Amino acid sequence: MSTLLITHPDCLEHLTPSGHPERPERLRAVESALTAEKFQSLVRVQAPRASLETIALCHPMDYVTEVRDATPREGLVRLDADTSMSPGSFEAALRAVGGAVYAVDEVIGKKAANAFVATRPPGHHAETARPMGFCLFDNAAIAARHAQKQHGIARAAIVDFDVHHGNGSQEIFWADKTVMYCSTHQMPLFPGTGAVSESGEFDTVVNAPLRPGDGGQAFRDAFESRVLPRLRDFKPELIIISAGFDAHMRDPLANINLVEADFAWATQKIMDVADGCANGRVVSLLEGGYDLEALASSAAAHVTALMHG
Repeated sequence: MSTLLITHPDCLEHLTPSGHPERPERLRAVESALTAEKFQSLVRVQAPRASLETIALCHPMDYVTEVRDATPREGLVRLDADTSMSPGSFEAALRAVGGAVYAVDEVIGKKAANAFVATRPPGHHAETARPMGFCLFDNAAIAARHAQKQHGIARAAIVDFDVHHGNGSQEIFWADKTVMYCSTHQMPLFPGTGAVSESGEFDTVVNAPLRPGDGGQAFRDAFESRVLPRLRDFKPELIIISAGFDAHMRDPLANINLVEADFAWATQKIMDVADGCANGRVVSLLEGGYDLEALASSAAAHVTALMHG
């Protein structure tokens, strides 16, 4: 089985204000990097459109239709200080959720070894009924819930190495003993959540904050000491990666100094856990990463690890 790469051109039609870091060029950079010869064995599929009912696995239908109805006919509409919609944004969001859910179907159905979903808008800041931090719907959370509802997965885990804490994923699963959320992230930094003491009602939230200026060794230590042992103990039957590459040393929005090898290392460690308890089932979803060169090279390192793990 091969690694699946899921994208969709509609995700380029989610436009943001001039100068906004979460821009269509991000996706173009990732897609361009993955055209290199060593990626020829990737199985490339266009993301299907998610149904509103699928999105409603994690978000109230009232909220889903509210976001849909906020879509402007022209120009941009701001949902908060950081998050806006253009005429193509809702369709892009449907593809982002649809790609995540399709990846789960293919990996659990043993049609793919694992998957990387390169779509936008990202998702991990979207709370149950609140768009936030460039995110409309929580793609990773919906993918986890879909795996449970459609495939009978008893325990799913989300591992988030985006430099910003995934407050949305944490909030959605705060009181859920069947989904573990693990995050490494810079603190203090937007959105202000993610302290070690935030552990959820059933101790299934695992936060491993990093300090500004930390590099690869601190990141790996956090993974080895906090994230991986808890993951192994939880024994998830599926691991979803919220793959943000903004902890790279070149990224303009944060102060963590990772390099491509650190993302590859983390990917391999997550896959090792999945091999032990989840039949190798890993689905990775693109989150942040705002320096185009660093994003492209880091995503390439991540996908290389997925392909050869």
